[in-house]
Amino acid sequence: MSNKSYAYEWLLFSLKNLNTAKLLYDVNHYEDIIGIEIQQALEKALKSLLAYENKKIPKSHKLVELLVYVDLELNDNEKFLLEIATDYYKVDRYPNPNYSLPSRVEIKEVLNFTEKLFDKICIRLKIDGLELINE
Repeated sequence: MSNKSYAYEWLLFSLKNLNTAKLLYDVNHYEDIIGIEIQQALEKALKSLLAYENKKIPKSHKLVELLVYVDLELNDNEKFLLEIATDYYKVDRYPNPNYSLPSRVEIKEVLNFTEKLFDKICIRLKIDGLELINE
């Protein structure tokens, strides 16, 4: 039995992160901060699929790992974008030799993908994205 209300809650939180990322992008904010919002939007959107199916939600920020638990077809490029977005939330995002800021072009590409995936998940779960916006 599906749990649409639980999925709805996850999607609402995802939408907040997505809208924050879009607002920050539009005002030319820092790419690393936008990236964190994008990663969180994707993570919560993927977890909404698990919530809908009443499945245990793993405590993981690794987006490709979460993809294993959900029934969602993505092409290789989309999986690659999930890998990129996962890196936005890494613990070592603080200044160190391995840290680099994402480019504005990369952020825009991942942001566009995030919007499309969010919409795809809303359609799949029969949740009106506009209804979420008015929440």
